[in-house]
Amino acid sequence: MLLSRILNKLNWLWVLFWIRYSGPGRIRRFCTLIGTLFMPPYYERWPLARMTARGYFAPSCHVYGEDISLGQHLFIDDRVLIYQGWEGGSITLNDSVRLHRDSVIQTGMSGRVRIGAETTIQLRCQFSAYKGSIIIGAEVQIAPNCSFYPYDHNVDIGVPVRKQPLNSKGDIIIEDDVWIGTGVIVLAGVTIGRGAVIAAGSVVVDDVPENAIAAGVPAKVKKYR
Repeated sequence: MLLSRILNKLNWLWVLFWIRYSGPGRIRRFCTLIGTLFMPPYYERWPLARMTARGYFAPSCHVYGEDISLGQHLFIDDRVLIYQGWEGGSITLNDSVRLHRDSVIQTGMSGRVRIGAETTIQLRCQFSAYKGSIIIGAEVQIAPNCSFYPYDHNVDIGVPVRKQPLNSKGDIIIEDDVWIGTGVIVLAGVTIGRGAVIAAGSVVVDDVPENAIAAGVPAKVKKYR
């Protein structure tokens, strides 16, 4: 028992030393790798983001772009990709955002992404801001496998699909304290009001009012909180 306590204490001292140097760069991600050699994965690493203003950036995450603004105490999990593409607009993650493994944030064609403080994004979510932008408020909860697309492909006859230009009906705006269930798809020009709940598997193509509970394909308001 005493030996176990001593080893646990030494492990946390090791983590505390190395996590101070965590960050999005290669050397800083290497420091994270060294510091977490003996740490359990996944949710067990949440507290590491609170230990330093630099936050926690998993060794396998990638952050690429010139106009990317990162807040304090971020949790960026394994295999997360944050990518500002060609002619892509800015990407802003405010304080204490949590991005879980295999999620992708990408911008191109002047699209922007902004995610508010204390927002949690679970596994395998896709944010593709092309033509339009994706603006997400504070304390939003997004379940796994959700997708956000503020653009469409044209479908003109006689033009190969891969050569169809993109167009947008407007930005996606998700206000504070929204809960989005598993597998939801949100399309261009949609505003989801503060405190709304979107049921799992819904496809949101129209605005959802504040505190509404919406479900279905396409999503319709079923009742209010």
